Amino acid sequence: MSRDRLYVLAIASAIASASGSALAQRTQSVRFELSFSPAVAAIAGRTLTGRAYVAVSRDETPEPRLQAGDLSRSTPFFGVDVNGLAPGGTVMVDGRAAGYPLPSLDALPTGDYWVQAVFSVYTEFHRSDGRSVWLHQDQWEGQQWNRSPGNLVSAPRRVHIDARDGRVVRLTLDSVLPPVALPPDTRWVKHIKIQSRLLSAFWGHPMFLGATVLLPAGYEDHPSERFPVIYEQGHFTLAPPFGFDPNGHPESAEQAAQRRRFTEREPGYEFAQAWMSDTFPRMIAITFQHPTPYYDDSYAVNSANDGPYGDAIIQELIPYLEQHFRIIAQPYARILIGGSTGGWEALALQIYHPDFFGGAWGLYPDPVDFRRYQLSNVYADTNAFVVARSAWLASEVPAERGPDGMPTITMRQESQLENALGTHGRSGEQLEAWDAVFDPVGPDGYPAPLWDKRTGHIDRTVAGSMRGNGYDLRAYLETHWRTVGPALRGKLHVVVGDMDNYYLNLASYLLQDYLDSTTAPHYDGSFTYGRPLKPHGWQPWTDAAFVRMAFDTVSAHAPGRPIQ
Repeated sequence: MSRDRLYVLAIASAIASASGSALAQRTQSVRFELSFSPAVAAIAGRTLTGRAYVAVSRDETPEPRLQAGDLSRSTPFFGVDVNGLAPGGTVMVDGRAAGYPLPSLDALPTGDYWVQAVFSVYTEFHRSDGRSVWLHQDQWEGQQWNRSPGNLVSAPRRVHIDARDGRVVRLTLDSVLPPVALPPDTRWVKHIKIQSRLLSAFWGHPMFLGATVLLPAGYEDHPSERFPVIYEQGHFTLAPPFGFDPNGHPESAEQAAQRRRFTEREPGYEFAQAWMSDTFPRMIAITFQHPTPYYDDSYAVNSANDGPYGDAIIQELIPYLEQHFRIIAQPYARILIGGSTGGWEALALQIYHPDFFGGAWGLYPDPVDFRRYQLSNVYADTNAFVVARSAWLASEVPAERGPDGMPTITMRQESQLENALGTHGRSGEQLEAWDAVFDPVGPDGYPAPLWDKRTGHIDRTVAGSMRGNGYDLRAYLETHWRTVGPALRGKLHVVVGDMDNYYLNLASYLLQDYLDSTTAPHYDGSFTYGRPLKPHGWQPWTDAAFVRMAFDTVSAHAPGRPIQ
């Protein structure tokens, strides 16, 4: 690191230290004492370990807990770890609690607020690698701390908070959030949930995989016919693939024009009308559910912290689906598509299993080259929060922008959010989801963070491990092209807007630079860029058009005659 950069970082550190000292010297404004009602304590039936939160809102509706935790629109909330709280014990949330978007309760202005407490319950996992860790076990809701079944909440309460009076506000957690209401199966949509032997063995706890299956027209009328499949990847959802919604309502012309400013994707109702018609290509479409104790999604790969999710999907979930639904169990008939997290997954599954799938469309994928981990080069940069411009000037690194290019959230703010949501990589948010998938296990048994969420300091050793373990997809392809390239020819397709909100287009450019240079064979895939001003979520065709394109791809590679 240069002396100039060290000097700039020292200035930033001194400012942060001074700010923290100033807060510490202020009169404590308010403290929240959380207790548990006898009924809730009886349900818990044991000591409690987890994370306690207090959400503070100026509005009663929706409940304060439901207004907290969003990166760009969060009402203030504050969190503390709770370890082994005995029955009858209380939890204090005060100025020492990590907060977002305010750094501390001490910074909360005087005023009238609605306040609510949440306790996210942790489970102890005794993993097969010998580590014991406390994490929130997903309850089939997709790691939503403020909605997760079994978590404890208080009733919203109206209070006056004065920054000078140092009062104690007592909140009683007296409700347990109810189980998720699972959607019913229909003629078109089926829901699957199975216990994974591989994942249960790794975590020392029952672990589950799921799928939502969308059947084609005529499926029940042709019991001997088998169909190609599209695996659509994305964040946890129980909704059908492609937003299939036969009971929705058509858009107005004005709504359609507004939506198509950024994407050609049609509403779920319009897609359903095409899918259910007798003239539409007959395929099966499937989404996966694979939440982990760290995030709503595993990224569909094996990892040191999450366990063997890649093996579980390939060896357990897909074989189960192919046995219980009439799927053509051949590589040419397995098509992958996904957006964002799902875009990375679609590409990764194809790249790591080149002979198992017949083509992958990665839409606006998460970083596919870690030289552009959003904006940071994790192999060369020293700090994820600031870039030194001179001896006297450092620029904040943005994490998100609008379609016009205006930065909206910084990487420092995103890291502050995750630090408030949980310690030891337990925020359930994006940066620490990547830590759980890409990073090695740390000395404490939790993911070794790529950077310190308080200072932004990047750990180069962790970055090197990420690349060495094959999670940098561009680096993996460059290292293994001689062996995987022949099976990947014509199968890799990337789609991204030139104004992706999370700067994900930058890594895609680097991936294209490498793939364009490939020989023996040339990759023969495609990169499609939305210009101008196309954001995260952009795609150049409707979902129905993609299904037709996927069907044509399968037909072109089917042995013998094309599929009818």
